[in-house]
Formats: sequence, structure tokens, C-alpha cells
Amino acid sequence: MSYALSPKSMTSAGAATHAVAAVNPWSMVPPLGNLDAYISAVNRLPMLTLEQEQEFSKKLKENNDLEAAGKLVLSHLRLVVSISRKYLGYGLPHGDLIQEGNIGLMKAVKRFDPDQNVRLVSYAMHWIKAEIHEYILKNWRMVKVATTKAQRKLFFNLRSMKQGYKDDADVATHRDTLTEGQIDAMAKTLNVKREEVIEMEQRMSGGDVLLDPSPNEDGEDAFGPIAYLADSMQEPTALMESRERDNLTSGGLSTALQELDPRARRIVEERWLNVNDDGSGGMTLHDLAAEYKVSAERIRQIEVAAMKKMKKVLAAYS
Repeated sequence: MSYALSPKSMTSAGAATHAVAAVNPWSMVPPLGNLDAYISAVNRLPMLTLEQEQEFSKKLKENNDLEAAGKLVLSHLRLVVSISRKYLGYGLPHGDLIQEGNIGLMKAVKRFDPDQNVRLVSYAMHWIKAEIHEYILKNWRMVKVATTKAQRKLFFNLRSMKQGYKDDADVATHRDTLTEGQIDAMAKTLNVKREEVIEMEQRMSGGDVLLDPSPNEDGEDAFGPIAYLADSMQEPTALMESRERDNLTSGGLSTALQELDPRARRIVEERWLNVNDDGSGGMTLHDLAAEYKVSAERIRQIEVAAMKKMKKVLAAYS
């Protein structure tokens, strides 16, 4: 609907009333202003009678009359403001809560059926609360604390009941954590398992942790989970180096050995390649010297020359 109101930006009912053929009462909402001015203005907007509400609802349903829809929305903006005040304890901007509630109000107006003999105010409350709840769950923490319908219900009821315990004058000390008795009482009242109450309480009381702390931070704060969550072997440079090592180990080494004469190749293989996992195995210089009937020094010289030749081949191969 093009008549959407946005308290966040405070581009409120002035533009909307233009789109719905403004009448004098609706012009009380200023085109721009702060949140207090917005709330004061919508509280001065006249309420619709039952007959007017039925008339505008039928026009919207039968003729898609946006002027009628705009009047239905504007006359119920005060309801959104009233409901949104109940959710200020979550630390989110009031203007944002009102904006989300307005979205719910517009959805309610669009789906409202005047033939059900229900006032729009009763029908719209569900949609307004639903939008505000969704906004709170998405923005109260970086990580969602409630994803299923049951968890969402528990989230809001648990927070409300916990606040009630803190406000109870009979409680000697105000603790952030729940006692065993309070957990049992909540579980019984909400008809859920006590383990579910404990889990939601832990989610709500746990703080957010930055994966990658600021580089300007020192000490323990500079070390974040990203340090032990990251897989260094999957880093692009490490992957390229690993592939190059594999390439040299297989194709490169085979090519380099083929460039040697049989004696030199066997000396290199026996000295460097035929080695067991524990480091043992392979022939010594003296073993090879005895086999080829030359001195150990001569075997060493052949080995050095062969290794130099292989290095040149591997350099060209890579």
C-alpha cells in the first residue's frame, strides 16, 4: 500500500493524507518532525465511528479504495503507539517499534473483513503485535534467541514474568538469574518443561561476542572466536601452496628422476625416497659404495650432482 507511514524517518501522515485526498482533520499530522510531535499529532486524529469504519472497509474490500484505506490506517495510528510502548524494555528505538507496528496495522487493514462483525481495533492488535514481535526477535540480539513459535511465546512470557519477580516487593534481593523455585513456577505457569525455561533464560542472559574483535583492542579482548574457528588450511594461499606441493611431489619429482642416469636415479631413490615412516630404511653411502665398488665419497659426489640437476628440472617444472 502506498500510504505507508514511517515514524523512523518521521515522514508521516502529511504525505499520506495527500495521497488519500486530505480532509482538514487529517492535516493535523505534520509532514516532518520529531517522535514526540508525531505521537502528539496521531493522538489528535479523530476516531471512526462503527458506521464510518464499516463504510470505509467495504469501499476498500469492494473497490480497492485507497482513500478509504488511508482513513482506516490514520484513525488507528494511536493504537500502534499505545501497543509499542509496552515493548520499550527491549532497548530498541521507539520510532522503529512504531514503524513495525504500522506495517502490521496496514496488513490488518488490507485483510480486514467488515462482514465478520468485529471492530478493526480488535482485529488489528494481533497483526501489530506480530510485526513488533518479529522485529524484536530479529534485532534484540545479533543471534536469534527464538526461532520456533513455542520459543517465541516462551521468550516474551518469560521476560515479562522475570520482570515481575524483580518488581515484587517481597523479594529480598534482585538477582539477574532465576532461582530453582522461580524456574519451577514459570514452567508450571507456562506449561513447559523446566529445561526449556532454563535454556531460554541462558539465551536471554548471554551476551553477544564479536567474532573478529577490533584490531585496536589489546589483551584478551583482542582475541575473538574467529581465531580458533578459522581453518587455515582453507585459506586461498595455503590451498595454492598445497596444490603446488602435490604437483611437484607427483609429476615434478617423476619428471626430475627421469632426467638422471640409472645409477644416479637409484642412488637418490635409495638415499631419499625409500624411507620408512619412522625415518629408518634406505641405504647408506657405504652400502652403495660397496655395491658399485667405488668409494663412499664418489657416491656422495654423484648424489650432489644428481640433486642439483633435479632442482633445475623442478624449478622449470613449477
